[in-house]
Amino acid sequence: MRLTVIYENHAGFVKGLLGGHGFSALLEHRGRRVLIDTGTDGEVLLGNMAELGIDPGEIDFVFITHGHYDHTGGLKAFLNAREEPVRVIAHPGIFRLRVAVKPHRRDIGIPFDRGELEGLGAEFILKEEPFEFAPGLWSSGEIPRRTWDRAVGYVEENGRLIRDPVPDDITLIIDLGDGVAVVTGCGHSGVLNIAWHAEDVLGKPVRALIGGLHLRGAKKELLNEVVEEIDAERLYAGHCTGLDEYAFLKAGLGERIEPLHVGRVIEL
Repeated sequence: MRLTVIYENHAGFVKGLLGGHGFSALLEHRGRRVLIDTGTDGEVLLGNMAELGIDPGEIDFVFITHGHYDHTGGLKAFLNAREEPVRVIAHPGIFRLRVAVKPHRRDIGIPFDRGELEGLGAEFILKEEPFEFAPGLWSSGEIPRRTWDRAVGYVEENGRLIRDPVPDDITLIIDLGDGVAVVTGCGHSGVLNIAWHAEDVLGKPVRALIGGLHLRGAKKELLNEVVEEIDAERLYAGHCTGLDEYAFLKAGLGERIEPLHVGRVIEL
């Protein structure tokens, strides 16, 4: 497999690439090209794709890890840049209205409705359970919360706000033969739960866990648990992991963990 980071908080050191809050990556595996998430801003997404030589028209699937704006905001621009329809893999809950309340109330969900995106060529395949959508490529489906998670935000129910468990937080699992790689957008399900679930789905060890781990602001006890319990061979962390939190993990995991940036390529 080959994964190229297209959208990340940090731009790295390649001239012409832009960083921005959000995440997107291109996965190439067994002849399929999957765009994982679309970042926040469509102009940044398409600009980075152009700089990296990635043609929107050559994408076979879009995989949406969850329905937050910083992972779906570029979807409309991406669809407009194509001539052909494209299959979009996600959880049925991605279109739920969701909000944050600090520092003020604001929408944090996907900024488009389903009909608008379908009119531009999105063919949604929405499932709650794990399934293989192409050879060696699996949607994790809903991830059981066996220990702590990192869910954020609120949803409205019966006229009042309740905490959003983000059940639509899914990951892309890549079958590598002797193990699996896992790509997560934000890791709201909890990084340990994500790794355990991937092992359960395919019955193979996690060779690499890639993406946002949503550990920004996490207490040291929780970070220590990640260092002690995570059994992925390698971690490639970015987006919502947190700079201080990444440094903590680096001190504990050493060469097992590396940072992400726009233009970073990972081959396994």
